Amino acid sequence: MDWSDIRIQGDRLHASLQRMAEIGATPGGGVTRLALSDEDRAGRELLRQWMTEAGLSVRVDDLGNMVGRRNGREDLPPVQLGSHCDSVRLGGRFDGVLGVLGALEVVRTLNDHGIVTRHPIEVINWTNEEGVRFEPAMLASGVVTGRFTREYAYDRKDADGLRFEDELRRIGYLGEEANRPGRAAAYLELHIEQGPVLEDAGVPVGAVEGIVGITWMEVTVTGQSDHAGPSPMRLRRDPLVAAARIIDAVDRLARGQDDVAVGTVGRVRVEPNTINTIPGRVVFSVDLRHPDPATLEAMVERFRQQVAEIAEAGKVEATVDRFWTSEATPFAPEVVQAVQEAIDALGLPNKRLWSGAGHDAKYVADVSPAGMIFVRSQGGLSHAEKEYSTPEDIEAGVNVLLGATLRLSGA
Repeated sequence: MDWSDIRIQGDRLHASLQRMAEIGATPGGGVTRLALSDEDRAGRELLRQWMTEAGLSVRVDDLGNMVGRRNGREDLPPVQLGSHCDSVRLGGRFDGVLGVLGALEVVRTLNDHGIVTRHPIEVINWTNEEGVRFEPAMLASGVVTGRFTREYAYDRKDADGLRFEDELRRIGYLGEEANRPGRAAAYLELHIEQGPVLEDAGVPVGAVEGIVGITWMEVTVTGQSDHAGPSPMRLRRDPLVAAARIIDAVDRLARGQDDVAVGTVGRVRVEPNTINTIPGRVVFSVDLRHPDPATLEAMVERFRQQVAEIAEAGKVEATVDRFWTSEATPFAPEVVQAVQEAIDALGLPNKRLWSGAGHDAKYVADVSPAGMIFVRSQGGLSHAEKEYSTPEDIEAGVNVLLGATLRLSGA
């Protein structure tokens, strides 16, 4: 069948994105829709309604993952299209949700044209991709693909001490293990780039070749808390001064490695955090990323050495807890090729790139052929209320998703 001229309905897609963005809307034009919050529940209910209206059979698994299935001509492994609807605090209106609603728009478009694919198609909304409320990130997809146990996920607690399982039950999305997404013929995830590469190249859409390696650490620096006035500088054991030097070391480590390494300290807790007291303890996060596994490991080892040296010089104690690592993952060549062919068929310029952020596709790639499509982010902004992609770029991305889906599903 010739489907070269089939396109999504842009107005319908944008209306759905706008309606979803009203749930958890923030004054600055973004959203706060944390995993398993009341806002997340409202978004899920709206998504369930839309899935049902599109003729999808909806099921919910024991992690709260939502799966909407469209049957194919044959009983074959499905082509899965997924992402997430949870957000960070004061996040953007496209991060994650574009992939879910873009997938839904693909199904709606297939319905419009009466196309029944050979493979079934499943639209997936993964739970707790962001990892903001319940650490770590990509928690539910990690359980489904064997990275974490269900017990581990259920016992994750938020800042208020609330358990993942209890909150899943509270919002009414604790389903059955039998409903988990299974192995797929192919998995595709559409997402905003969350970086400046496509904008710098003047390209609206990119084929993603893989996801860089990511490791998270928590550093605890312990010194001696004391009064700020009577304590001579030469006798102090100030953990905040040492922490500041370690944080600077993170920045210098990444900048000195190469053009693709990144290092970030995004969270700092100082105790007791009063104006006239030398702190007694400082705890902060460290995020290191690189596409080469050996290089990432070498960066971690150099960082540990720097922490030890700075702690010794400052007469403080410091520990490094490396609590989460997501290895670099190249995507399946056949899926990347399907994306590339869809881009070429639309007459769009060509750009391949690696993802600097983690996505559920990373874990899905452990069990199924996977790939991603990136949409240009203005200014490279994401995880911010000012995150923005133009309607034209969004439509281009979803049309690429449609074209790749048709190729992979045997239309």
